[in-house]
Amino acid sequence: MNFLSDTTAPAYPALIEAIARANEGFAPSYGADAISARVEARLKDLFETDLKVVFAVSGTAANALALSVLCPSDAMVLCHDEAHIHRDERGAPEFFTGGAKLLPLPGAHGKIDPEALDDALNQWPTDFVHAPPPAVLSLSQLNEAGCAYSLDELAALTGQARARDLRVHMDGARFASALAGLGCSPAQMTWKSGVDVLCLGATKTGALAAEAVILFPSVMDRFARLQARQKRAGHMAPKMRYIAAQLDAWLDDGLWLDLASRANRAATRLAEGLTAIAGVSLAHPVNGNEVFARLDPAVAERLQAAGAGFYAWPDGSARFVASWCTTDAEIGALLEAAR
Repeated sequence: MNFLSDTTAPAYPALIEAIARANEGFAPSYGADAISARVEARLKDLFETDLKVVFAVSGTAANALALSVLCPSDAMVLCHDEAHIHRDERGAPEFFTGGAKLLPLPGAHGKIDPEALDDALNQWPTDFVHAPPPAVLSLSQLNEAGCAYSLDELAALTGQARARDLRVHMDGARFASALAGLGCSPAQMTWKSGVDVLCLGATKTGALAAEAVILFPSVMDRFARLQARQKRAGHMAPKMRYIAAQLDAWLDDGLWLDLASRANRAATRLAEGLTAIAGVSLAHPVNGNEVFARLDPAVAERLQAAGAGFYAWPDGSARFVASWCTTDAEIGALLEAAR
């Protein structure tokens, strides 16, 4: 009954097999290999646009690298107060940008409130020498409350950012889960909604360690700078083909969305079962593979006694994360323990 995180789940076998296939013979280093080129071409087709991509092994590295080419060191990134870049990356964005400020904003269910964004943009001018100017809006999709911005919500926030000449970064560590939940296209959820850079995460959805920093046409001219930052930061893997191979297999025949859909369905079943138990309510809507539940202390004690793995969240709720391999038997055992 491990619902601690989708990062605790095993990698999907086909992705491990792809790494083994990539291990046959020699190949150019540092992303100049045929597999990396093939993945970039596939991403262009998938996102219906030209783009440039670099691969990384962690979401933190991907986010920090992306922000380093979007935000000057004396400027500011606006994000939600619960954003991963603010709460869970040990200052990596500030470090990689050379000192750029993060300004956390409020909003229910992990979503930035449009009025709060407007207030921040008005309070922090771009032409006042004593204050860092806003340069980037960062959005998480799924966000840290397990919720997804609708396309209309994305367009509204990115529109506010665009009106003030801000660039838009999307932390897509659980992008596949958000996409599967919304049922839209990758293009609709990114550049067509005003996103400049996407950090596409596969690690939480079946990969061993595979993330992609995708630059859309609006910022493709920063690719050389991104590569240079990647090298200087020690995140340019010599044998990049092994990261690319995971993404290549992940994208095959829509596997990435199938794995995300499995996890989403498991989370929905878990949420429905939990809310049928006295003393349990949801803290946030379930839009993907995460369930945040408020548990009566007696329920929490029963789960802990049964060995169920979940996180006590800072807001007082309990976070349960389903993965591609979460089974009905595991969900049933957890619900039985809760009852």
